[in-house]
Amino acid sequence: MSKKNQQLFETIYKECYPMVLQMCLGYMKGDTDLANDLSQEVFINIWNAMGGFMGKSSHKTWVYRITVNTCLQHIRKEQKNKKVSIEKVEYALAEEPSELTSDQNRSLYLAIGALEKVDRLLIMMVLDGQDYDTISEIMGIKPTNVRVKIHRIKKRLKKILDHE
Repeated sequence: MSKKNQQLFETIYKECYPMVLQMCLGYMKGDTDLANDLSQEVFINIWNAMGGFMGKSSHKTWVYRITVNTCLQHIRKEQKNKKVSIEKVEYALAEEPSELTSDQNRSLYLAIGALEKVDRLLIMMVLDGQDYDTISEIMGIKPTNVRVKIHRIKKRLKKILDHE
């Protein structure tokens, strides 16, 4: 790998690690050890793909795509889906995850883990502050479909958190 690509990788790692970890935490239902392992796998995939980056999108969008694909590959490899009971948490869905207590944070990640695989990834991008156009580009669906999906996901999360 060229020195330029190596420096680019280091920059990408510093800028994107928190976002990658947050998405992995969402997928791994708040389990930090498993999320760290999955994040490492994402950055290994980024390292291996550095030569193939064509510059058609921003680096952050490219990293999102790799993160989504890595999470989806992990989902496909999973043999079992364990159901986890979720404690009732009273909070507005509009609150930022960083403002939640650790118990609320854990319950939110458990609720996100109960969602369908694509829905998990979509809501994690929303929690990371991505706009609908960016999510649309990453997921390959129309922005209007993103809005509808996000609205339905929020309703499902609220129902999960209120009833379990």
